[in-house]
Amino acid sequence: MTLDTKSFDLHRTLPLPPSKLWEVLIDPKHREKWGAPDADTVLIVESADVRVGGQDRHRCGPADAPEFLVDTRWYDLAEPERAVFTETLIFGGEAAFTSLVTYSLEQDGSGTKLSLTVAVSSFSGPEALAEIQQGWHGGLENLEHYAPTVLAPH
Repeated sequence: MTLDTKSFDLHRTLPLPPSKLWEVLIDPKHREKWGAPDADTVLIVESADVRVGGQDRHRCGPADAPEFLVDTRWYDLAEPERAVFTETLIFGGEAAFTSLVTYSLEQDGSGTKLSLTVAVSSFSGPEALAEIQQGWHGGLENLEHYAPTVLAPH
């Protein structure tokens, strides 16, 4: 099977200062709230070691069967400006794809411009590439809805 690759950039401006957006992007409890690609999918963090060299593992998929495992490895954490990590999705014991992801945060007025770069290598065919990009679009839409609630009084 051939190796299929793609890279893409996504940008959003969110109503949080960089330090707060950093927390929302990195903290596992926050990631569970916005990280799934759509309303029918859950993201459950099983373990988190957010430090350079650390590894996280989460499951995602339908709420009744979140059977996709994702291993995240952290390579660069420059709070609150930049995070670089890889994600490998494992399904049925086999790696389906690996992505190199870079978050870049820049103050924009009272909010923050988030730039996201994703470089993907799919081991399961070219159709996965569009699905991965759609998943990030969905996750960022969730983040846009979730971010304002972080500042709301509880």
